[in-house]
Amino acid sequence: MYKPPTNDYEFLLRQVFDGQHTLDLARGGDLTLDDAIGVLGYAGQLAAELIAPLDAIGDTAGSRLADGRVSSPPGFADAYKIFAENGWVGLSASEEYGGGGMPLSVANAANEFFSAANAAFSMCPGLSQGAIAACEAVADDALKRIYLEPLVSGRWTGTMDMTEPQAGTDLAAIRTVARAQGDGTWAVTGQKIFISWGDHDLAENIIHLVLARTPDAPAGLGGLSLFLVPKFIPRENGELGERNAIETVSIEHKLGIRASPTCVLDYAGATGYLLGELKRGLQGMFVMMNAERLGIGVQAVGIADRAYQKALAYAEERIQGRVTGRPDSAPIAEHPDVRRLLVSMRSTISAMRALCLQVSTWLDRGQVAGSSSEYALAEFFVPITKGWCTETCVQIASDAVQVHGGMGFIEETGIAQHYRDARIVPIYEGTTAAHANDLVGRKLLRDNGSLAADVLDLIAESAALLPADDPVAHRLADRLETAIGHARTSTQALVEHGNNSRDALAVAVPYLMQFGTIAGGWMHARLVTATLANPNAVGAELQQRLIDADFYGAHQLSKAASFTEIIRAGEIGVGLVPAA
Repeated sequence: MYKPPTNDYEFLLRQVFDGQHTLDLARGGDLTLDDAIGVLGYAGQLAAELIAPLDAIGDTAGSRLADGRVSSPPGFADAYKIFAENGWVGLSASEEYGGGGMPLSVANAANEFFSAANAAFSMCPGLSQGAIAACEAVADDALKRIYLEPLVSGRWTGTMDMTEPQAGTDLAAIRTVARAQGDGTWAVTGQKIFISWGDHDLAENIIHLVLARTPDAPAGLGGLSLFLVPKFIPRENGELGERNAIETVSIEHKLGIRASPTCVLDYAGATGYLLGELKRGLQGMFVMMNAERLGIGVQAVGIADRAYQKALAYAEERIQGRVTGRPDSAPIAEHPDVRRLLVSMRSTISAMRALCLQVSTWLDRGQVAGSSSEYALAEFFVPITKGWCTETCVQIASDAVQVHGGMGFIEETGIAQHYRDARIVPIYEGTTAAHANDLVGRKLLRDNGSLAADVLDLIAESAALLPADDPVAHRLADRLETAIGHARTSTQALVEHGNNSRDALAVAVPYLMQFGTIAGGWMHARLVTATLANPNAVGAELQQRLIDADFYGAHQLSKAASFTEIIRAGEIGVGLVPAA
């Protein structure tokens, strides 16, 4: 049974991040925070009652390809129809095209619920949301008129088509070619792999956003253009016309997210439309990619929370062994080490959730109010959020299996699915190393660590606001200040390693993980300050937040010192291993 954390989001939006201010900026005052929290209540109910029951079914049945057609698992098409008809696909899209116009801070909260309920299912509308963002940003008026309303309504779905057999992270190696046909359209030829929800039976049309190069384009990233390639070519009035020259060659047999059809697509002169400017395809694609990167961080929180909830339920019921310091027949949740795992999962998920909401809030305010400082903070934290949340999600899912003991290794308990589903999130939309290289190369070293120093100053300001008369708050402030000091040393070490050096790139992931861990402590500082200032926070709610913050400070922030040692060391062993 999945329980959406609607109360956690209500506290965050009301007490920590001033959600009403964000709504006023985004909506001009026509929506109250009570309205937004009501929306999240409906999202949680839909996630728990409609989507979650299909999770195990999708994992067992998977999607299937037969006679060139992909069929989704039982129940998925009907659930998607309800999901789309109730406006959840376009929750954050512009009202001009039929969307809900909700800020990301609300939409991403709902997306966590959907991801937790059914990670594979949620990927389909999640990709559509990225395609909508790209079309809103760079499509011409003619394409917007035909494509945006069906995408926003969910009648059509979107995909992101970048990867090729020889071109994964290295997009410069893309070989797919688009040739002008003289009538304003392009003939797209090539093969794309790993295309999530690249073909399916949930919607009447699928809109592929395809990176390709034109025959006269230069080599490298500067030669790439972005094309909109529909499965069925719409007529001018929007009605569906003929089937495009796109073939689903195969679908992958995967470790996890088995209900999501990951397709190999062959484009044989398929009709496409230029999206944005010629030879500036990454401009539009990165709009979608950035939306998806934050979305993957949110998805990681959802998967982690689902795994935690299942582990907690098992631990509270399972009787095994004599529990030290407890009466006979105490459940394993009372074993000290099982409790350690459960509190570790819970406290880290709270930090991850708050960080995702903070980044979403910065994006909302930066885009609507034109706040360059908040937008810069969001840009800095997107790779951290994606990398740290996804790597941590895998650890949490693994710990959830551990809580189950031997039963965790048995598929019937269901916990193994979440571990398998979690393993992809640090890989897709760019591996953790790709995001760490972005953080270090583009966001840290280009200004010699100036922005990173400013961020650490912000975290220190929050640490200073923790009430000194509360013992937990006092300990958290001390631990956070110590961790900040280690991060400052790490930042200086990376600056000294220098841009594009092997030393810097070899420790970029540890730096990302150190910053993510400290950002999690920052979120706990904000949570504790808000909780202690709230006269209504009493009893179990108060104690849980204080326990979580204390645990996180002792068990997670303490890792900052070891990260600094790794980062100062740079690359170790280069030149010592003889060539094969």
